[in-house]
Amino acid sequence: MNYQKPISSETLEAYGLRSGLEGSETRSKRRRWLIAGAVLIVAIMAVLWFLMKNGDTAPVSAGNDNSQAPTISVITPGRVTIEGTITATGTLAARREMPVGVVGEGGRVVSVAVEQGQWVRAGQVLASIDRSVQGQQARAQAAQVEVARADAQLAQSNLDRALQLVERGFISKADVDRLTATRDAARARVDVARAQYNELLARNARLDIVAPAAGLVLERNVEPGQTVSGGGTPLFRIARGGEMELLARVGETELTKLAPGVSANVVPVGTDQTFTGLVWQLEPTIDPQNRQGVVRIALSYAEGLRPGGYATATISSGTLLAPILPESAVLSDKDGAFVYIIDAQNKAQRRAVKTGISTSEGLAIVEGLDGSERVVLRAGGFLNPGESVNPKLQKPSGE
Repeated sequence: MNYQKPISSETLEAYGLRSGLEGSETRSKRRRWLIAGAVLIVAIMAVLWFLMKNGDTAPVSAGNDNSQAPTISVITPGRVTIEGTITATGTLAARREMPVGVVGEGGRVVSVAVEQGQWVRAGQVLASIDRSVQGQQARAQAAQVEVARADAQLAQSNLDRALQLVERGFISKADVDRLTATRDAARARVDVARAQYNELLARNARLDIVAPAAGLVLERNVEPGQTVSGGGTPLFRIARGGEMELLARVGETELTKLAPGVSANVVPVGTDQTFTGLVWQLEPTIDPQNRQGVVRIALSYAEGLRPGGYATATISSGTLLAPILPESAVLSDKDGAFVYIIDAQNKAQRRAVKTGISTSEGLAIVEGLDGSERVVLRAGGFLNPGESVNPKLQKPSGE
């Protein structure tokens, strides 16, 4: 049988191994102490760094609940004088539209001299109606005038001879009176025949459809060969002088701020052209359905202005004193536009506002602010009412 005996120190010493084992244990203990010391030093340095970083805010945190609040940029906008404007939309139309139709008895159109889009002068012939029958009637009446004139000359000659004979006693005074009446009747028949002739000439002249004034032809509703009559659909529509206007619809509240003579900039839909006009009339009635009135803005002729088109007008409504905020400060939701202001306790509070015109500096606030409030400049969408913040005041961009 084999028995194992424990190795004694004497045995290890005898073989020279005891001293080596003790050296290995000492080195292992020293390494552990070094590691523990290094960890302790790192921990102490971390604590010191944290205390140094927060040393400035430590006194504040003891007495101020905003120590952990976010820093928010705010602005005090004040009040500035800006040019007030009202934006409205409407339809373009001819300022003075002239419908031109048949004045006389009408007939068959033999020629049309103009096209829509052309300029015409006053009295220019636009279309002509056949007058072959009316021409013959005028010639016949002209002949009747000559017959009446010949009768009047004969009656005058008879009267002259009778006056010579009455002095000799060959003709009585009654005969002279009769011849005088005959002469006067003949002269009257000349006047009647001449008036009838002139009437026919006037009727024939109305067979030419002429422009009542100079302007721009907007519509042409007739073609050669068409039969037309008086009282029917106008054959032409002309914008007198080519003048246009915008029939802009404005709310009854804004309507009270306007007056004839104020300027307006008009931009037709689909273009980037701006046309300058003047308000020349405020219609006296308000639509009871939408509570709007019509502002008529006069415009000079321009190719970009087409009647029936849609346009937007920016109308000057005088000056106003109001705060101006950058667009980043104004938020909106289903309840309308609003901003966040910072109260005396450095807490965010929601404030409903009404915006006005947009300027190069921002949006004019016409209701809700007096300009002395501290308004959140940005990041208002991440705030909640009553939330504490650290406001950082910034100067308005205009200062």
